[in-house]
Amino acid sequence: MTDEAPEILFEHVTKSFPRTDGTGGGFEAVRDLSFAVARGELLAILGRTGCGKSTTFNLMSGLLRPTSGKVTVKGHDPFAEFDWFRGRIGIVFQNDRLMPWRTAFENVELGLELNKVDKGKRAEIVASWLGRLGLNGHEHDYPHALSGGMRQRVSIARAFATKPEILLCDEPFSALDEHTGSTLREEFRGLLAQTGATAIFITHSIEEALKLGGRLMVFERPARIAYETRLGAAMTEHDRDEVRARIRHALAA
Repeated sequence: MTDEAPEILFEHVTKSFPRTDGTGGGFEAVRDLSFAVARGELLAILGRTGCGKSTTFNLMSGLLRPTSGKVTVKGHDPFAEFDWFRGRIGIVFQNDRLMPWRTAFENVELGLELNKVDKGKRAEIVASWLGRLGLNGHEHDYPHALSGGMRQRVSIARAFATKPEILLCDEPFSALDEHTGSTLREEFRGLLAQTGATAIFITHSIEEALKLGGRLMVFERPARIAYETRLGAAMTEHDRDEVRARIRHALAA
């Protein structure tokens, strides 16, 4: 960390939802959560289903307003100033969320269109990202003609094409087979290193979190930090085994 202001800051954030089972009252998905993410950092958030990972993700992306506390992204309120973040945040979901009526090229082009980038410049940027993600020759294919891995490559290209300063990734490789997911994970890490983007990566896989490197937080329910560590390239397998054991302990609590 440096003295530079954090890219993402949670200050005593709580998010509650009303119950829909007729019993009245509400339930907390996030409770008094505080953390900061530095510029250029890769943070993996790990936790069991229902621990509040996705709610935290939606608070970062401006889709939800906290019940109490404060969320700031690049010094701005992502919920109140949602439009300010257009082009500054890229999102990769578990589902590729491609538009079936648009080709691979047109799907990657979408964010650039919305940001009113000149058509000629859009074509140059899209071609570059499709090439970097191994999709040359598939520019004019529609999503139904692409494999799951290829569709997710298009989704990643779409996210990077707008040159976002922050990438939010919600279990982007969990629906893929192990080999494809592992390959894309390594490519994703390389792209982050090249672009310098800050990244938040939601996952439920211990091994995926370890392979991503960077910083790791384990959530307990409601979303609170049960365990946190930094993963370095110099870690030995013994070190990783110790981290695995601590993660498992935190998940079992």
